[in-house]
Amino acid sequence: MELLVASAIGILTASGLYLVLRLRSFPVIMGTSLLTYAVNVFLFASGRLTVGAPPILTDAARYTDPLPQALVLTAIVISFGMTAVVVMIALGAYLGGNDDHVDDPLIDTKAEDRT
Repeated sequence: MELLVASAIGILTASGLYLVLRLRSFPVIMGTSLLTYAVNVFLFASGRLTVGAPPILTDAARYTDPLPQALVLTAIVISFGMTAVVVMIALGAYLGGNDDHVDDPLIDTKAEDRT
């Protein structure tokens, strides 16, 4: 099970980094979303969850640490808001310039050489 979770985190991180390095705005947005999912799974897995244990500190012999669950819940809300803002910025940039390329000086010089 640990190997599966570690592999999932690695695949999400690698896919997210690959998409962030693309030169279009939609893959960059998807890449940041995948990176936030990877961080959320990492935070959730770091809590050493116990099946059937209450997530509160009581007189129980077994309990689950509630802090990683609270951190992941907060991270989900923040990533949703961040994604909404970035989508609106990308949409405004696309409508303003009719192109969704991320600015890169190498791309601009190559475009000037072709014309």
